[in-house]
Amino acid sequence: MGLTSRSLLYTVIFVAVVCVGLTLWLWPRLSGRGVLPLLGRLGAIVVTQLTIMSSVLLAVNSENSFYGSWGELIGKYDRSPGEVTQVTDNGGGSTTPVDAGKGGLVRNTGTEGLDKTDIPQGPKDKVGTVESVRLIARRAGVMEPAFVYLPPQYFQEQYKRQRFPVIIAISGYPGGITNLSHFLKVPKTASDLIGERKMQPTVIVMVRPTIAPPRDTECVDVPGGPQSETYFTKDLPEALKSAYRVGHEASAWGVMGYSSGGTCALELAMRQPGTFPVAGALSADYKIKNDLTTGNLFGDGEEGEKNKREHDLIWRLEHLPAPRVSVLVTSSKEGEKNFKETEKFLKAVKEPMTAAKIILPSGSHNFTTWRREVGPTLEWMSKQLTFPQDVNN
Repeated sequence: MGLTSRSLLYTVIFVAVVCVGLTLWLWPRLSGRGVLPLLGRLGAIVVTQLTIMSSVLLAVNSENSFYGSWGELIGKYDRSPGEVTQVTDNGGGSTTPVDAGKGGLVRNTGTEGLDKTDIPQGPKDKVGTVESVRLIARRAGVMEPAFVYLPPQYFQEQYKRQRFPVIIAISGYPGGITNLSHFLKVPKTASDLIGERKMQPTVIVMVRPTIAPPRDTECVDVPGGPQSETYFTKDLPEALKSAYRVGHEASAWGVMGYSSGGTCALELAMRQPGTFPVAGALSADYKIKNDLTTGNLFGDGEEGEKNKREHDLIWRLEHLPAPRVSVLVTSSKEGEKNFKETEKFLKAVKEPMTAAKIILPSGSHNFTTWRREVGPTLEWMSKQLTFPQDVNN
C-alpha cells in the first residue's frame, strides 16, 4: 500500500482502534505485581500510542502530501531536475544603493535574517549578493520584509547603465522569506545558473504571500481589509524601481512561487498581466478559497460571489478572455494533490496565453520536490524576460 493511500490510513486507524479496545479489555489482567504484568502494561501503552500517532501522522501526510512514497520517507528519492515541457506555442561595477533616507520606499535592514540563508559566497561582482530590506507600501499601508538578490553583473562596470529583469519570488504560507533562500536555495541556484550562462542576469526579490500575518491574505484585495493584490502589483514594483536598476516595462517582470506562493503567482499574472506577464507556479492551486487562515477574502453578497469566481483561474479561462501571459506550472503524477487540476488548467489555456509544465513521475508537497523544479523554472522564466531592457539616462 502507498504511503498516501486511503487503504493504508484506514488500516492503521482500524489497528489503533483494536489496540485501544484490547488495552481496555486486557488491563485488569495486567494489573498484578511482578515483572511480566509491568512489561505487559508498558507494552500495551507503547503499542497503543504508536498506532494512534501513526494514524494522526498518516492523516496529516495524506492531507498535505509532505511525503508521497515510502522511498521519500526514508530519504530515497530522485534528485534530478525536472524537465520543462511546452504546452502551448506562441508561434513564432557601479551600483545603485538602497535608498535608506527619509521617505525612501526601500529601507536596508543590514544583515537581518541573512545568517539563516544559503547565499552565494564570494565577491559581489563574481557571485552577486543578497540584501535584507523592508519595502514600504504607500497604498497598502504596510512595511514588508524582503531579501533582494543582485546578480554579479549588477556590480560590473560594463552593466552600470543597464536595467535588469526582476523576478518576484513568493514563499508558501505560513513560511517566510528565509524558506526561499535557505530551503529552496533561490539565490544560490540563480547564481549558479547565471555563472553557467543558463540564465540571464536577473534581480530576484524574495517576499512572503501575506501582508497581514498571521492571516493568510492569498494576494487578494480584501474588501475593507488588507490590500494584498495592490501591494504586489503597485506598491512593490514602485518601491523596487525607486531603489534598484530594474526594468521599467512589464516585459522585464515575472513572478514565481511555491504552494500558496505559486497560487499567488498565477493569480497575479492572470489578473494583472500588465504588471507580471510571466509566472512560474510550483505546486499551485488554481482557485482561492476561504478557510480558517484566510477569513472572508471576498466580501459578502453578490459582489462577494463575483470576487470568488474571478479568483478561480479555470473559471476565468472558460468565461473570460485569456490574458497575454506565459505561465509555467508544476506537479507530480504521484504525491501531489493538484495533478488532476493541473491537467484541467492546462487544457483550458487558450491564445494569446501560453503555458509550459514540469510534471514529475513522483514528488510530494515539500522542498525536496520544489528544489528539483526551481532551477528549470528560473531558466524558463529567464528566457521570457527582456534584458537589457533600457539604459539609464
